[in-house]
Parts: sequence; C-alpha cells; structure tokens
Amino acid sequence: MVFVPTFFFVSVTPGMCMTLALSLGMTVGVRRTLWMMLGELVGVGLVACLAVVGVAAIMLQYPLLFLLLKYAGGAYLAWLGIQLWRSKGKLALSPVGAGPRHIPARTLISQGFITAIANPKGWAFFIALLPPFINNQAPLPGQLLLLVSIILSLELTCMLLYASGGRTLSRVLQQKGKVQLMNRIAGSLMLGVALWLALG
Repeated sequence: MVFVPTFFFVSVTPGMCMTLALSLGMTVGVRRTLWMMLGELVGVGLVACLAVVGVAAIMLQYPLLFLLLKYAGGAYLAWLGIQLWRSKGKLALSPVGAGPRHIPARTLISQGFITAIANPKGWAFFIALLPPFINNQAPLPGQLLLLVSIILSLELTCMLLYASGGRTLSRVLQQKGKVQLMNRIAGSLMLGVALWLALG
C-alpha cells in the first residue's frame, strides 16, 4: 500500500526516461515510442533486480564503470538533439503530408535501455527504496517478481502519458505550421536528457 503511491510519484516526476518518452512521442509517435519503452523497462527491471541482490552497491563504488555508458549514450542523444534542431535526421518531423521518417526499432530500444541503466541516481534510488519492502524471512524470488512487476507497470503507465502528451503537442503545432519549432522543442528535450546523463 505504501510502495505503489511512493513509486508512482517518483516515476511520474519528470526525469530522463520521461523526457525521452515525451520527445519521442513528439517526433515518432506513441506506437514507435513503445520500442524505446521496451528497452527502458528491460533496463529498469535489470537495475531493480541487481539493486536487490547487491550488485548495485558495488557499481556505485566504482563509478568509472558508468562513465563509458553515460558518455557514449549522452553523446548519441546529444547528436540526435542537434539533428532535430537542424531539422535533419530520422527523428526530425517533416511538414504534414511529407511522410514519416523511419527509425529502426533496435535504435529506439537501445536508447531506452542505455538511458535506464546509465543513470547512477536510478541505481541509488533502487538501493534506498527496495530493501525496506523486502521481507528477509520470506523467499526472495516471489517478492522480487511482485515488486518489479509493480515498478514496470507504473513506469509504463507514466511513459505512455508522457509520450501521448508529446504526440498531442506535435499534432497541434504541425497543424499550425510550426514544424521547425516542434523539432527544436524535441531537440532541446533530447539535449537535456544527454546533459542529464553526462552530469547525473
């Protein structure tokens, strides 16, 4: 009863993954953003499981292990953000009627996965939040399965809300002929996620 509202509040608060969902909702639509969500959910589930078994504590003691993922992932997202600002690349919106641009599902999946696992604050959060809800007297696998299922359900719900909001905003601005503005908003969000990764 305490875990669900606590995690929902944390999940729905704007963060790297929610910002990415909003940005992709604007540029590729909710249905294509589901691929990013798949990668993000796998990453979040992995981080949650590792936090419970204690691997996250080791990872936090050796932040150098995060640097490669953080900076590589951040650089890629920054590059996408710059492409959006310049209205180029596969993510950039085209004027209505120009046809959608395709971005491979594997690219979207990797964006979500890297964003989820390359965030030290996410690891620290799971280390702090999950242990109090684990009963040492009961078998761990069943408890972990239940907690991770709740986490992923709430995370998916929140990402769908953000992606849907982004898609709605995209449609409004496209109807008003503000395609370049839309690309710059989405590009700024993508650059924000990249900076968040680099400085987080």
